[in-house]
Amino acid sequence: MAELQEIFKEIDSAIKDDPRRAKGMKAIYQFNLNGDESGTYHIVFNDDNCYAAEGEIEDADCTMNMFTDDFKKMVDGKLNGTQAFMTGRLKIKGNMGLALKLQDILASYNQAAK
Repeated sequence: MAELQEIFKEIDSAIKDDPRRAKGMKAIYQFNLNGDESGTYHIVFNDDNCYAAEGEIEDADCTMNMFTDDFKKMVDGKLNGTQAFMTGRLKIKGNMGLALKLQDILASYNQAAK
């Protein structure tokens, strides 16, 4: 599996290469990831200013806490975000509707990358 930094660089590139998938979306996500490889990352969708980066961000609309391995599975489409939430593998603070939207957006970028 890819390293966390690599995954977020790929997400950043995908968002910048094809911003249509998130058009009109305004949201700030923070990911607090734990496990063998841990870190805090964020993704910002704000019209033409969309990006993914390492570190904490103020005023996140949706904060997701999960194990790194589960996050990697979710990004690869091997773990459904709703299922992860329902089984306690994903904890969400903030706007749950945005969490559901993110799953669709990540899935569309994942499909485009294949």
